[in-house]
Amino acid sequence: MRIEDVICHWRQFSLMLLALLGVQAQAAEVLHEERSVYRNIFVTEEGGRRCLLFNAVRGERNQTCMNTANPREFVFHYAKMTMAGLLVNPQPQNILIAGLGGGTLPTALHEMYPDANIEVLEIDQAVVNVARDFFHYVENEKVVTHVVDARVFIKRAGLAGRKFDFIVLDAFTGEYIPEHMLTQEFLEEVKQILTPDGVVVANTFSTSALYDHESETYRAVFGDFFNMKMSGSGNRVIIAQQQPLPDAGVLRANAQPLHPVLEPYAVNILEFPARMSTRPDWDQSRRVLTDQFSPANLLGR
Repeated sequence: MRIEDVICHWRQFSLMLLALLGVQAQAAEVLHEERSVYRNIFVTEEGGRRCLLFNAVRGERNQTCMNTANPREFVFHYAKMTMAGLLVNPQPQNILIAGLGGGTLPTALHEMYPDANIEVLEIDQAVVNVARDFFHYVENEKVVTHVVDARVFIKRAGLAGRKFDFIVLDAFTGEYIPEHMLTQEFLEEVKQILTPDGVVVANTFSTSALYDHESETYRAVFGDFFNMKMSGSGNRVIIAQQQPLPDAGVLRANAQPLHPVLEPYAVNILEFPARMSTRPDWDQSRRVLTDQFSPANLLGR
């Protein structure tokens, strides 16, 4: 088969896959398509919105979207909700982010905290390349990317005695959170590298059959945590730390100086304290996820 025929067949396959993902191929311009070691990756643009998509069996899976007219704007609710972690620790100095996507979070946090050290863990070099080429992700002496499995990095960091005061868990395969990053053992490793006043912010889902199991697993490791949701989003954000959580008055006080800082990102931090609840809304009898019991391939459907 000629190379021209191979390219033609691959493009036809890609467009069919995009249609299955819920993307109207004839309307959205495909800026980039690539099969990496881990997944099929697409960058599309339509109506002033540029999106990074990973392949998925069930429905569309936008990993990152950017408003090309205002790249600083947080398009997705989950990205906005992640900033609620700053209400618990308003002055992070050593930030760790598991999962790069288009680089929205590290880019914003670097702008907000230029003196903070930010380390990003991304298993797929192709995702790093796309973030750099299409989503304005820039690395420097303060923003460092490690192409590595996040659990491996975190385990080694714990053995080396490293500590972080703001940890974001945002890894995503295109279908769900990686199974080995859902377990009690993994969260204990995360806890080991967390400073006493540090905060863990985990992006997960409010509609998954894993919801009860995930909630019980975080509770088993961290005790009470803030459970945050926003209407119109299928995501929920878990905010946890080692010491007792701040009360509503502290959250509201911390929101005031953050409000003007986050406004350019379309984040209204003032409304977040009222959305941060510690009340369990899940079945507390569900089994904790462990390395031996983590059926994400079944329950995540």
